[in-house]
Amino acid sequence: MTEAHPKPGLSEQLVEGLLELIADERLAPGDSLPTVRVLAERFSVTTPTIREALRRLQTTDAVRMRHGSGIYVGDGIHRTLMPNPNSAPMKDELILQLVDARLTIEPGIAALTATNRSEESLQRLELALDTAKRDSTDHRPHLNFHRELAGGSGNQVLFEVVDSLLSARGREQKALRALIEDRRRDYEEHLAIFDAVRSGDAAAAEEHTRHHLEQLRTEVARQLGRAE
Repeated sequence: MTEAHPKPGLSEQLVEGLLELIADERLAPGDSLPTVRVLAERFSVTTPTIREALRRLQTTDAVRMRHGSGIYVGDGIHRTLMPNPNSAPMKDELILQLVDARLTIEPGIAALTATNRSEESLQRLELALDTAKRDSTDHRPHLNFHRELAGGSGNQVLFEVVDSLLSARGREQKALRALIEDRRRDYEEHLAIFDAVRSGDAAAAEEHTRHHLEQLRTEVARQLGRAE
């Protein structure tokens, strides 16, 4: 006998209803939604109930609630992959696995970016290179080189994979950066990747990225006392 799927609860139904509303109205990130009171009336629920559904959507950045301003569609509305915002800190072995995952994924992404490069993606990569040279007191927006490298690939799913690894695992990424002793070498390896992407050399972009991440893995393994 096939087990029936449980009926979604009210909160899940409201989340689905709100997402359908956004889709039906063709709302984009930054567009405003009706007020909580109007939404509650629309779905025939109390305002605390609709707020709970909105908070669930807020955790994945599908909506943004701004006190005194309103409710807006968030950038996360178009994400196909979503990192776990409540993930526990990684142990040493998992930090190495994180580098291994990037080593598997990012060289191919670099090759794709070299093929699909645009003037905008090259400018953002160059800004990311500049970020690495800034003083710690410089409060201008910081761009992550590997995130921008994935963003230039033209593949939203691949970008979200890398973005999830870098964003959801922020603690581990910060720990990884702290383990990099030779900052100059790290910058020069990024520069080599950028030059290959800019020239449209997919093979070189892939090779430089693989070499860069292999160096990172070796350094991390050594720092964690797991040199192979």
